[in-house]
Amino acid sequence: MEPILTINNLTKKFGYLTAVKDLSFTINKGNVYGILGPNGSGKSTTLGVVLNVVNKTNGNFHWFDGNTSTHEALKKVGAIIERPNFYPYMTASENLKLVCKIKGVDYSKIDEKLEIVGLLERKDSKFKTYSLGMKQRLAIASALLNDPEILILDEPTNGLDPQGIHQIREIIKQIAAKGTTILLASHLLDEVEKVCTHVVVLRKGKKLYSGRVDEMISSHGFFELKTNKEQELLSFLEQDKSFGNIKVEEGLITAFLNEPMSSEDFNRKLFDEGIILTHLVQRKESLEEQFLQLTDNN
Repeated sequence: MEPILTINNLTKKFGYLTAVKDLSFTINKGNVYGILGPNGSGKSTTLGVVLNVVNKTNGNFHWFDGNTSTHEALKKVGAIIERPNFYPYMTASENLKLVCKIKGVDYSKIDEKLEIVGLLERKDSKFKTYSLGMKQRLAIASALLNDPEILILDEPTNGLDPQGIHQIREIIKQIAAKGTTILLASHLLDEVEKVCTHVVVLRKGKKLYSGRVDEMISSHGFFELKTNKEQELLSFLEQDKSFGNIKVEEGLITAFLNEPMSSEDFNRKLFDEGIILTHLVQRKESLEEQFLQLTDNN
């Protein structure tokens, strides 16, 4: 695995507040990483430190093989960590020409990147006529102009309508499919589950989990159940070692599995015990279930 970014025991304090505490993780080439956590969990601070806009308190980080200075490494990084900031009375194309001058990139890249984000037909429209989603897509095009090895996005779908959110997520997937490594910060579980291959879960600046998204949600799932014999069903579930955590909410019983079991076998077992179900749904445990379990225990 070729490392793109390695973070070791990173800590950042703002006075008495510790925004990031002893954080370590590695981002390898060709994956989509999500830093997931509620607002105030240290996501943006972590991105700020590795992009040299926030000074660290302790620990260290290095880009690529560790022999490249951060200044040089950042030439291979594309990042959007604030709201898009373009000149309102200039067209998309004119705005990107300015970025090309700053980055020392050829103008020929402009149409190529506008096509990736679906804005080529609107390249001669003034920035002020763009919707919020279009502005965000233009920012992504801008961050891609230097053909970065890694694209860093802080809350890329914040404030967008459902269509805008869908468009941004599809663009992220397309960029990743072409081999660009992506690191995105998000408080949306749904976003990380749909877009990312790996996740780092933060809470109050501390890492709760780091690993593959599919491994985090590779539990055996759970059954959602209803019956007229609720107490008998609960007693049965509590005595059966196939089940772990059991929750009851407004007549709906959620029983988490410790091992694989088909709904057909389970239903037959209950029928033999004289318990008839009025509702039976088998679900895979979502990232949200996992996330809530992680954050509840800390």
